[in-house]
Amino acid sequence: MTLGDVLQSIHALREDLLVFERKYGVPTEVFYKAYQQGEEPADSAWVLDWSQWAGAYESLEELLTIYNNTVNRLLAQKQVADLSQLIERTARHEPVALAA
Repeated sequence: MTLGDVLQSIHALREDLLVFERKYGVPTEVFYKAYQQGEEPADSAWVLDWSQWAGAYESLEELLTIYNNTVNRLLAQKQVADLSQLIERTARHEPVALAA
C-alpha cells in the first residue's frame, strides 16, 4: 500500500460521509459525538445508516493517522527533505510506500 492509495481511500470516505451529511442534515463530527454518547436513531430504518456512517468516520480517522504518521516518518528519517519534495514525488505519481 502506498501513500497515494491511502489518500484515495481518504477521498472516498469523505465522499461517503458527505452523502450521510446531506441525507441527515448534520455534520459528521456532530453526529459522531452523539453516536459515541449512545444516542439512538429516531427511525429504526436509520440504524444501518448510522452504523455505516460511524464506521466510515472511524476508518477516515484511522487513515488520516496513517497518512500523517507516514509523512512525519518520511520527514524525520530524511527520506524526503521537506513537504515540498514529498509533494513533488506524489504529484508525479511516484509510489511512496508506507512503513512495514
